[in-house]
Amino acid sequence: MTADVPSFVGTFKEMFRRHAAGVSIITADLAGSPFGFTATSVASLSAEPPRFTFNMSRSSSSWPAIANSTYIGLHMLGHENEALADRFARGGGERFEGDHWEPGPFGVPLLKNVTGWLIGKIQMRLSFENNAVVVVEVVDGQVGEDGSPLLYHSGSYGQPVPLDYEI
Repeated sequence: MTADVPSFVGTFKEMFRRHAAGVSIITADLAGSPFGFTATSVASLSAEPPRFTFNMSRSSSSWPAIANSTYIGLHMLGHENEALADRFARGGGERFEGDHWEPGPFGVPLLKNVTGWLIGKIQMRLSFENNAVVVVEVVDGQVGEDGSPLLYHSGSYGQPVPLDYEI
């Protein structure tokens, strides 16, 4: 570590590597072009009205689409969607090459064969330094097949394992 970086920065990074998070993909359409990225920062904000939040870097190649779109798509991923998560985590234009998506309500790109999707209207974009918190109100959605959710933990994908404990 350099002298400019506080010692707790490494601790912070290691703590959040150990925090398992669900994996999803956020999509948007900007001027007829689809954009999307893999996200692990999605969180429920409220049930009435149904709202969620996500965080992202404003230097992301998808930020212009999020910054200038009214509607976005949230796709929850199952363990069988690991390749899709990888595809949207990498940069480049190949994210939407193929038949794994279709235009959905409000022109939002919808991914096929995912655990479920929501379409939301962006309510707020809160910028802080090079990051943003986005608040979205749900206007449509569909639950897909029930399966094991895709998790991200300690630099790799995984799935939950049932405990031998019942509540």
